[in-house]
Amino acid sequence: MRLTKAEQRVRRRARVRALQAVYAWDVNSAADLPKAAQRLWDDLALTPELRRLSGALVTTLADNLDQIDRTLADLTANWRLERLGAVERSVLRLASAELMQDEVPPRVAIREALHLTERFASADSARFVNGVLDAVARTLGRL
Repeated sequence: MRLTKAEQRVRRRARVRALQAVYAWDVNSAADLPKAAQRLWDDLALTPELRRLSGALVTTLADNLDQIDRTLADLTANWRLERLGAVERSVLRLASAELMQDEVPPRVAIREALHLTERFASADSARFVNGVLDAVARTLGRL
């Protein structure tokens, strides 16, 4: 199913809002990711559609956080997750959750994660994230 440009923009905004929630949860060491996300989204007055799309990503991440972190730890053997930058760690977690869903083609999920990384971190970080997410997609059988 091909999305219109407007639908693509909404999904991109939802990913940004989900990333902001994951980042805030990560740097504040909050106990409950969905509650931290709801607090942030209340402050930002997110629309119901953005809440729905962002919420699906955050829920998938929260439900599978241990598995995602184990997979990322295995694939980044020379880099402990704690040593990664908070933005990179948050993008990797969020994109891994999106790769677990079957709604978005894996190449699209990876490309969107790279866009987020370039926007909020750096091009060097994006190359690292690309390699890790490619391996995550292969591990999940999506590539």
